[in-house]
Amino acid sequence: MRYVVLGAGAVGGGVGGLLHRAGLPITLVARGSHLAALRADGLRLRVGREPERTWPVPAVGAPSEVDWTDDTVVLLAVKSQQTAAALADLLPHLPPEVPLVSLQNGVSNERTLLRHVEHVHAITVMMPASHLEPGLVTIHSAGTPALLDIGRYPDGLDDVDHAVAADLRAAGMASEPRADIMAWKHRKLLMNLGNAVDAACVPGEDAATLVDRLRLEGERVLAEARIAVTSAADDQDRRGELLRPLVDRDAVGSSSWQSVSRRTGDVETDHLNGEIVLLGRLHGVPTPANELVRRTLNDLVRRRGRPRTVSAAELLRRLDDATETHEGPATSR
Repeated sequence: MRYVVLGAGAVGGGVGGLLHRAGLPITLVARGSHLAALRADGLRLRVGREPERTWPVPAVGAPSEVDWTDDTVVLLAVKSQQTAAALADLLPHLPPEVPLVSLQNGVSNERTLLRHVEHVHAITVMMPASHLEPGLVTIHSAGTPALLDIGRYPDGLDDVDHAVAADLRAAGMASEPRADIMAWKHRKLLMNLGNAVDAACVPGEDAATLVDRLRLEGERVLAEARIAVTSAADDQDRRGELLRPLVDRDAVGSSSWQSVSRRTGDVETDHLNGEIVLLGRLHGVPTPANELVRRTLNDLVRRRGRPRTVSAAELLRRLDDATETHEGPATSR
């Protein structure tokens, strides 16, 4: 099987580099200074405690430059807010029989892809990786580089799932085919609700309290919407210590933190916290914390602010004040 990775950042570049290292045919689709560095010098890949190595991974600037074949699989690894633009570039060149695998956070991408492509698959991404300079991808796990379970969307399994999982394992990653993959992705969504806080807020106890509020709202919304979610216990059993210990922890930040740090001009919070806000509005469940954090991070990105500079204590105060105003002051009897 041949792989085309659309989006060669932390996750796409990391997975693509590991597949290439294992001898599997792969092409990265990148852009800008990152593409220039890949073409000039190759992909610099740091994996755990291993010495940095440079790999001559083939890289192109657009799907139109790919040598498409019937045995190709596309790994879509752009951020969720970039999916529409990536599809606009991809679809004019994508053979109809080629499967499209969402190697992305969030749960909104697969439904979007299925509007255009018959064979859509989903991966739950557990990969502590960073991409903060052109040509360089760092995988921070000193254990297993990534945990990437896969399944067909909306459910079920087919030969593609088994083949991709086998290739990912051959490249040193953990991967199992799962017929209920979206239940696992919804559990990951709950984990990713804290990305916006990691990107925007000063770390500390207040930030941790705010993340707890986000996830509590998320749990309530998904339960009210009757969406299947893998239990936290099953998720922990699956992850275990596979991705630990982490190396170079100071450079480990969420994908949202990386977007703010690199001044990319966009961020994925509308597809993470915004997903909970949307479902809350559809099912009549208030989600004030997720809405406030979503707006706060979007504002930080618009004004090109620095990451981790917003006071979580101030956001908590605003939430408490809004609750008191809505419910009225407590009275004694």
